[in-house]
Amino acid sequence: MQPFQIAQQTTASPELAQRQNRVLRNTYALLAVSMVPTILGALLGIQMQFSFMAGSPMMGLLLFLGIAFGFMWGIEKTKHSGMGVVLLLGFTFFMGLMLSRILQVALGFSNGGTLIALAAGGTGAIFFALAGIASTSKRDFSNLGKFLFAGVILILLAALANAFFQIPALALAISALAVVIFSAYILYDINRIVKGGEDNYISATLSVYLSIYNVFVSLLHLLLAFTGNRD
Repeated sequence: MQPFQIAQQTTASPELAQRQNRVLRNTYALLAVSMVPTILGALLGIQMQFSFMAGSPMMGLLLFLGIAFGFMWGIEKTKHSGMGVVLLLGFTFFMGLMLSRILQVALGFSNGGTLIALAAGGTGAIFFALAGIASTSKRDFSNLGKFLFAGVILILLAALANAFFQIPALALAISALAVVIFSAYILYDINRIVKGGEDNYISATLSVYLSIYNVFVSLLHLLLAFTGNRD
């Protein structure tokens, strides 16, 4: 190996580490900002008693998926510009509106506020624990990608089926699986940033945000089912 090549490799490593750290910092910062429109959307949805799937659960789910994937496509197309941030924040506001439905249901329980807080606390604990592992572990978790993607496809197909059949036990199974799959996605996505597999903080924020959102909703659904008190 030539001396010049050795020098290139020596200087590239600190530069790569700096870039990865910058992507990670920007991801965390944008993730924190994205929670603001989510909360605003949820509060507005509660005030309006917003319900996207009141008429037909199947059509509502398909319409939601169409809008959500439209946003995500737009975010990916504009991820190298400020418009990507604008679309991401618009998407999180929309997701907040969608979140308001389960929050309305939760607030109908006498212990609903407590369960919402427990779901939020549990989601936060899962995120910080797995982000810490992903940031400090020397292990590369990229081999999880195919299994996690297959898990998401399974969840989507089961959710579409249950929108038609409305089976409570299947809904609980979907929520339990979603907690596991999207928790693992937090580990996978943060580790990708640390290992240099993701170099765009807007794409990274979108991925981590979706995982956190789904963990929270799934945890809340399980808590309502098993510990909700209507008295």
